[in-house]
Amino acid sequence: MPEEPDSSGPESAPAPPSPGGRARLLDALRHPRRGQVLAAVLLAVVGFAAVTQVRTNVDDSTYAGSREQDLIDILSGLAGTSQRAQAQLQSLQATKQRLESSTSKRQAALDQAQQQADTLNVLAGLVPVTGPGIQITITEDTGEVKVDSFLDLIEELRSNGAEAMEVNGKVRLVAESSVEQGVGGLEIDGTLVHSPFVVKAIGEPATLKGAVTFLRGPEDELKSDGATVDVDELQSLNIRAVRSKE
Repeated sequence: MPEEPDSSGPESAPAPPSPGGRARLLDALRHPRRGQVLAAVLLAVVGFAAVTQVRTNVDDSTYAGSREQDLIDILSGLAGTSQRAQAQLQSLQATKQRLESSTSKRQAALDQAQQQADTLNVLAGLVPVTGPGIQITITEDTGEVKVDSFLDLIEELRSNGAEAMEVNGKVRLVAESSVEQGVGGLEIDGTLVHSPFVVKAIGEPATLKGAVTFLRGPEDELKSDGATVDVDELQSLNIRAVRSKE
């Protein structure tokens, strides 16, 4: 009786072992399925959106959310404020310059007025004076000094720049001074003065001396009256006699 064939057939090869987790991951990366690709894209989109949102939140500032017209209005307002501030600054600078100029002019006017007042006080004989000048000593010798000779002397000194004059330290000579013949001397503005007559005159010494000593000038006239005349140039001369204020 023939043997019945083995229905089980030849001995089949054993099944390969199932791959591990790491192998499956590598295989998925090398051969991604459609579902996996879609999931990856969605994850990337979500991640990008999240990063963008974070950056937007970080970079947001006061004006980041403003509209273009709002920003234009803001810039226009700032420009207007800057222009107004600049205009105010220029106005203040102009005012400062006007005040400085006004102060300078006022001070110059005050200085000029004070100088004029000082000059007038000197000419009026109201204040003492110190400066260079000459001292003339007139001593009666063989005769008396005449009024005309003395007046010529005073006029020559005044015409040649004498700023202040006095006689014998008693009488201040001014434009209105009067000279008359007195008993034993000359009566000047009501005050009797005697020889020797000491006349002090403040001004440029050489010029004043020349006004006295030129040919046929006051010196020669006084000598003709019988007096001796000495003229000394001084770099510092004090005139202390003053006239009372009326």
